[in-house]
Formats: sequence, structure tokens, C-alpha cells
Amino acid sequence: MKVSARVPLSEAVRRGNLLAADCPSREVLKHVTSRWGVLVLLVLETRTHRFAELRRAVGGVSERMLAQTLQWLEGDGLVLRQAFDVVPPHVEYSLTPLGREAAERVRLLADWIEVRLGDVLAQRAVREAA
Repeated sequence: MKVSARVPLSEAVRRGNLLAADCPSREVLKHVTSRWGVLVLLVLETRTHRFAELRRAVGGVSERMLAQTLQWLEGDGLVLRQAFDVVPPHVEYSLTPLGREAAERVRLLADWIEVRLGDVLAQRAVREAA
């Protein structure tokens, strides 16, 4: 890992090096910032949800992609899956404390996109007109 003279080695080791191709941080980045990962975190930030509720709340996600996204986020320690031993099966998903931190940060980006969407669309129109 290459360390900048401005960053102490202990800090560089703790943080990782997201720009390096082999950095394990990239896998977490992929899960958190994936199209569905962002949306799942935003929905779960509000409250605990069952699978079907999540699927309805995240428009356009397939059952397969939602299941995969939840597995990734659970594996990273961001989502808690709680299965109840009842018939029919009952499973609930919620954020862990780590997941709440991630959701807060993702929400900031999502909020910025919503607020600045008009500017982004205007820039697209300018480029398309040129």
C-alpha cells in the first residue's frame, strides 16, 4: 500500500486504500453504493421491514436482486436479518448501528442528487444541444 507523506501510516492502514485495485474496501463500496444497496439503506433507515415491504418500497427491484443486495449488506454487517420460527415464515430486516452510519452518508448523497437534479438535467440538455 502506498502511503502519502501527509497521512500517518497508522491512519493509512486503518482506512485502507480505496483507489488500489486489490483493496477490500472496494467490495464494501460496491455493496453500499450499488443501485439497489443505496435504495435499501434509505428504506431501512426509516424502520424495520419485511422482504415484501422492501420490494414494494424499492420500485423496480427484482426479488433476486433484492435478496442478493440484502445478503451483501448483511455480510458486511450493515443489515440485520431476523427470522421468526412461525408459519408462514416471517423475516424482518433492519439496520445495524454500522448500517445506520452508512445510511446517513448515503442519504446525504441522495438528498444532494434530489436537490440538484434540475441543474444536472439542464447540463445534460446543454450537452445534447451542442
